[in-house]
Amino acid sequence: MTQQTQEARNAAHDAAAERRTRLAESIAACGIGAVPFSSSDEAVLWFARAQEARRDGARFSAGKGEVERPCEPLDILSVIDRLWRARRLLRDHLMVLAHYARRQLPPVTDRRMEMRAHTLWREAMAVIDPVLRAKGIVR
Repeated sequence: MTQQTQEARNAAHDAAAERRTRLAESIAACGIGAVPFSSSDEAVLWFARAQEARRDGARFSAGKGEVERPCEPLDILSVIDRLWRARRLLRDHLMVLAHYARRQLPPVTDRRMEMRAHTLWREAMAVIDPVLRAKGIVR
């Protein structure tokens, strides 16, 4: 084998290795390999925590959390906003989502005063869940 042939093979091998590295980086940047949420409730509560931290001055960058997530916090907001604009979520749904997300606890049926809120929360989750599943945000 001549030296030119060997150099050409080495160059091709280096180029292929570089392509594999770029592909792995782009897959990581897209969120593939990230841990999806187990439920829509968890996703909404995570979004509320992220927004509260942002209001308190935290800055976000992808892949820097304890658990890598398949989306950014604003992706959850855009889903909810799109459903609101399509009139699939009502103002009452948004009010209940906001109130209980701030509390970091969904409404409980055992509490008489939260029964209506629980119904609205479940209705909202029934609308939000299929969209988040389709996007791969929820398992």
